[in-house]
Amino acid sequence: MNPPDNTDPALPRETADIHTASPEYAARFSGPAGRWMLALQKAVTLRQLAPFAGGTVLDVGGGHGQLALPLAERGWDVTVAGSDPAACSAPLRGAAEAGRLRYLSGDLLALPFPDRSFDVVLSFRLLTHCERWPALVAELCRVARRAVVVDYPTGQSLNCATSLLFGAKKHIEKNTRTYTLFPHRRIAGAFAAHAFRRTALAKQFFLPMVLHRMLKSPALSRLAEFPFRILGLTALLGSPAIARFERTEKA
Repeated sequence: MNPPDNTDPALPRETADIHTASPEYAARFSGPAGRWMLALQKAVTLRQLAPFAGGTVLDVGGGHGQLALPLAERGWDVTVAGSDPAACSAPLRGAAEAGRLRYLSGDLLALPFPDRSFDVVLSFRLLTHCERWPALVAELCRVARRAVVVDYPTGQSLNCATSLLFGAKKHIEKNTRTYTLFPHRRIAGAFAAHAFRRTALAKQFFLPMVLHRMLKSPALSRLAEFPFRILGLTALLGSPAIARFERTEKA
């Protein structure tokens, strides 16, 4: 089947991934605290991908390379799709030029691949910034043969105070953007509409990520998060969530 026609000249093209791939965005994850947060994200994602290890993976909007590069190093056949050549970060561009993975640019809501082209499709830090996010979910599901893994912030957490704290967050992080908070059932319902069922869900932090950036210490962050993990509050109310959805029909 050809990619769907999700293009509407009256609507702007989806380009949220350009900022995500920028040096300014990468700086938010520099330093020990940033590397600790990325390490947790990678560990959770690799666990969720374990049943499909070594297969083909499409990372949609992953021009930062935070997952594409580790997956390529572990033997996955990796393709990254971005909205524009500018959405490909320097490390990712170098890996593509070295033949370790492929990068292509185009419309993220009309990916240039046949149905079920990849074993697994990833999309991180994109749903929350995508105004037409149901169309993005539809595309992720269309090109996935077995599973889709996404992350998203949920309002079922301390993020419920986002509207009150956004000014302080922007003052600290400088380049933060507005974003959508999702109830878990809303995301699950969007995937269910395309015959995908949630089979894994992990919450990364109980405390807001901006607090960990302020602490600038993985040791302090681990200590601060520890009681909430032990009490089960992170599993109940943590954010961002990383969720795996698997195709429920095989035809």
